[in-house]
Amino acid sequence: MSSRISLVPNKLVVPDKLERTEKIPAIIHEPIVKIDMADLLVAYLEQMSVEYVFGVPGGAIEPLYNALARSARRGGVRPILARHEAGAAFMADGYARETGKIGVCCSTSGPGATNLITGVACAYDNGIPMLVITGQPALHAFGKHPLQESACTGINVLGMFRHCSRYNSLVSHPQQLEPKLVAALQHATLATRGPVHLTIPVDVFRSSSANPAPSYDLRTLLVPSSLVDDAAVQSLRKMLSEARNVVLLIGGWCSEAIDVILQFVAMKGATFVTTPDGKGLVNSYHPLFRGVFGFGGHQSAEDALRDKSVDLILAVGASMGEWNSGGWSDSLLNKRLVHIDESEDHLSRTPMARYHIRGRILAIFNRLVDHMHVAQRDGNFEYERRRVARSQNAALWEPGKMLAAPDKHVSDAIPITPQRLMRELSTLFPIATRFLADTGNSVSWATHYLHPIDRRIGGSRLGGGWLRVTMNFAPMGWAIGGAIGTAAANRDVPVVCITGDGSMLMNGQEISVAVAERLTVIFVVLNDQALGMVKHGQRLAKAEQIGCDLPPTDFAMLARAMGAVGHTIRGPEDLGVLDMGTICARKGPTLLDVLVDPDEVPPMNVRMRALAYTL
Repeated sequence: MSSRISLVPNKLVVPDKLERTEKIPAIIHEPIVKIDMADLLVAYLEQMSVEYVFGVPGGAIEPLYNALARSARRGGVRPILARHEAGAAFMADGYARETGKIGVCCSTSGPGATNLITGVACAYDNGIPMLVITGQPALHAFGKHPLQESACTGINVLGMFRHCSRYNSLVSHPQQLEPKLVAALQHATLATRGPVHLTIPVDVFRSSSANPAPSYDLRTLLVPSSLVDDAAVQSLRKMLSEARNVVLLIGGWCSEAIDVILQFVAMKGATFVTTPDGKGLVNSYHPLFRGVFGFGGHQSAEDALRDKSVDLILAVGASMGEWNSGGWSDSLLNKRLVHIDESEDHLSRTPMARYHIRGRILAIFNRLVDHMHVAQRDGNFEYERRRVARSQNAALWEPGKMLAAPDKHVSDAIPITPQRLMRELSTLFPIATRFLADTGNSVSWATHYLHPIDRRIGGSRLGGGWLRVTMNFAPMGWAIGGAIGTAAANRDVPVVCITGDGSMLMNGQEISVAVAERLTVIFVVLNDQALGMVKHGQRLAKAEQIGCDLPPTDFAMLARAMGAVGHTIRGPEDLGVLDMGTICARKGPTLLDVLVDPDEVPPMNVRMRALAYTL
């Protein structure tokens, strides 16, 4: 119990017996409210308006769950229980993409922490901001071989996370928590975005905080800057004024700026293509759209970039890995390229480009568009003439012109072709639906053949949009957890997870989370009784056919066993009789077990070209 002095009105008796009122010091006894370090950490999450922590509890992380329980009772942050820690990291990834906030996941020490690593590595390779919290045994037990020790004297989890995090530290004293947390969050959300990791011993979690509330306001510390190199933008303006034919490659990191980028496209009369992770930011029916360039992409996009009349290719917000650079295609990576990005890592992958501009993409294109408005006001109508000419030529453009096998897109065959399935999925769901396509055949089919009408969802700085995929690290089952995190973040829209039977067998237990949380997630399983991309890759490469076959599995029955609704789809007619209104309004998951034609080869030429490279 502590005492403090406060000035309060008090009645003072003076010697002449006369009463008068004065302010004098009075001693009052009020307890100073103390919180432990776990409560302080949760208070910072509340400050950032984070709603959920995805994870699996255990002894070393118990104080954090106690703090989350207290927060939940007052309407603050609450935990969502994953079935596997990798699923928790995938959920945090999906939550971050949907909200633009940081995703938070946690685990206990030892195997709980190592289980997280695949999901964290995926977020690292895709630049998704994530706070990863792992527990540790008490400090005094380090080196004594306590249960699930994962400090430097045990299975060194800190060393493991070092290679897949932007910031990675052991909090070995209570007074380290706040400065290390702030530093970690700045690394996660500003400039080189990605996951950050703090591992915290259980006794540090339980220690009393010297402060009853956060010392820092993260809402001001984590505001992104709008720094732009004015000289670089001026140089780009000059290039654009001299160029007669410009093509834009829109990457997944254009979400925040997509409106102004498309305004620039229209004013310039330029055509544009997207990377696979940028496809979800645009409407496939835009008259100036020429398809997806890269994995699962379209020949029309390749042709647009190879056109000899093109003077400039503006690659915007594209990370330039294998899948979104066309397997490092020379049609893109050449002297016509101007690479615009906020990330120095992305720019470092295009040393052959004519020009680099680093800065916040929204700020750069705002300046370009403002300049074009000034030119229009001053009577420079040359860009207007070019825009009208190119728009007239583009007026009849539609996605059907891009498809590699348009006949399979409308086929009535049984089993259903994956191409026809994508066509049906394009029409069955409301406009606000989010689609997540999983690693493997799922992302290839969705990138090429999924074209919903009138879709575009941008806004946050993260890779959002109506279609979400994972580039680079690409773990199987990412979309299953990612869809759950997306649906938890936005409970007002349906979320469709397009995945394969291999991914479902690997991570399908997370459907139970969607059941528990009453989330509207529609799991569409492409059931071809194989690891499809492995199988077709082996065939195309004339390699041994081995290690790719799976036994028949009734995923609809499996879904029902976990409390979800399950339907088996064999042909287009089975999709036609579904009551999609009821499915999309249902507070709980639905699984469509789609028996697809196993012999249909997905559009994966980019991958085969990269695999065929030899020294």
